[in-house]
Amino acid sequence: MLLLNCVVVVLCFIFCRASQNDGVGCTFASSWLESVVLSMKLNKHGFHRDLVYEVRHEPTSHPVQALLLHKLPSGVYMDQYQLADLREEMGLQVLLNSALDLESPAHVSSSFSALVFLGPPEPLHAAVPVHGRYHKASSTGGWEQVIIKPPRLLLRLEHCDTLDHGLPHRVVDAPCTVQNQSFCSWLEIEGLKVPSVSLELPVGDSSLLIPKSAGSHFRGEKVKSCFRSGLLTSQVSWKFAEWSCTVLQF
Repeated sequence: MLLLNCVVVVLCFIFCRASQNDGVGCTFASSWLESVVLSMKLNKHGFHRDLVYEVRHEPTSHPVQALLLHKLPSGVYMDQYQLADLREEMGLQVLLNSALDLESPAHVSSSFSALVFLGPPEPLHAAVPVHGRYHKASSTGGWEQVIIKPPRLLLRLEHCDTLDHGLPHRVVDAPCTVQNQSFCSWLEIEGLKVPSVSLELPVGDSSLLIPKSAGSHFRGEKVKSCFRSGLLTSQVSWKFAEWSCTVLQF
């Protein structure tokens, strides 16, 4: 029995020391944290884009989980129904802080937050669809620039619900997974230099709007074309005040 106890103590010492040496256990080595890099970019063009996130770091013996806390402006939205489909089809893990009205224009919408969970395999990567909202028409039309600032980056080790304190970064509580059923301790990595990204969206010319009295003349007739933000569309509802609808003459 004494021999067995000695073996247990020796094995515990070996594994605990190994964990301390390579920065695992329930903490991160300060030198390892210096290797963490976050990048963000926008892919595609027009109103429908992909917001691409990537987290890179030096290898570790235990898998690392990343969580991006991203506050996005009212000029864009994420489609909760599309995200649910992508979770089923591709395993994309995004949690929104509230349900979003997908039809509202930017000037009557609010900012929102998205929680993007990134897990192994490496590198930690996700492409999240983001859509531009229509903006209120102006007297000159033109373009509206929507700036998306970088997210906050949280890290934890896959096997740890609670992180050890003592590192020069803040420990915060956040959902462990996209299911949002429990909270875990995450280490927020501060001081990362990540540039903002932006997209330019066309703005309608309000001088082209048809007055209500004139518009009523066309009710019941088929609208041949409608312009909003300089884009040609078809069969657009009259309820959008920013649209300029015209019956074409042949």
